[in-house]
Amino acid sequence: MSNNQEQFKYSTSVIVYPLIFVLSIWIVFWMQVRFFPKIKRLGVYPQEVEGLLGIFTSPFIHADIEHLYHNSIPLFILSAALFYFYRKISWKVIFFGILLSGLFTWVIGRPANHIGASGLVYVLVSFIFFKGIFAKHFRLIALSLIVIFLYGSMIWYAFPIKEGMSWEGHLGGLLSGLLFAIIFRKAIAKPERYVWQQPDYNEDDDPFLRQFDENGNFIDYVAPEIEEEPISEENNPQYNYTFKENKDD
Repeated sequence: MSNNQEQFKYSTSVIVYPLIFVLSIWIVFWMQVRFFPKIKRLGVYPQEVEGLLGIFTSPFIHADIEHLYHNSIPLFILSAALFYFYRKISWKVIFFGILLSGLFTWVIGRPANHIGASGLVYVLVSFIFFKGIFAKHFRLIALSLIVIFLYGSMIWYAFPIKEGMSWEGHLGGLLSGLLFAIIFRKAIAKPERYVWQQPDYNEDDDPFLRQFDENGNFIDYVAPEIEEEPISEENNPQYNYTFKENKDD
């Protein structure tokens, strides 16, 4: 099995892990509404030491059901694509994506409570798009185009165009995804190389090209037959060995 086939291989983890992740966010939101409304305060508070905890907790906390719904669908789709196409580095992208995008928000954010998984969504959009471009693999480039078609308009929300939205978290996610695409640029499926793309390829040795002349016209090329030298008693080692044994007797 080739390296590409091993990497682009479906397994239950492609669906199960993103599903568990999204369900955990819904469970936290249910607990927030039903029992612990104060956990809503566990977001990122920029430039405050207490706000550093929110780097890890903010992706699981949302303001309302609409906020949660808008993050859940892209989070599931993008994380499933991540686990399928980038299985070996998927957990690194998610964990460090949460960490770095949250840290960006803590550094550049306004004095407010920044919550929601949208920062991670922007990490995944940015990473999958740039990674496919850097890989130069037709499947990954196609995935990049699909992602930019579905979520390309999200880039506008990485700027302060809507009041009450954490554009700092979105911008931090975009920058984090780009950075990971550069850091993990070697952890990609290599484009398949055909025989004629090999560095030691020689056209004169290609049996297919020998069927055409210099003008591209088909010719009836027959590979030369290799004549076998007839085996005689003198050049047959087995015969000589047996003959010597008989001679000694």
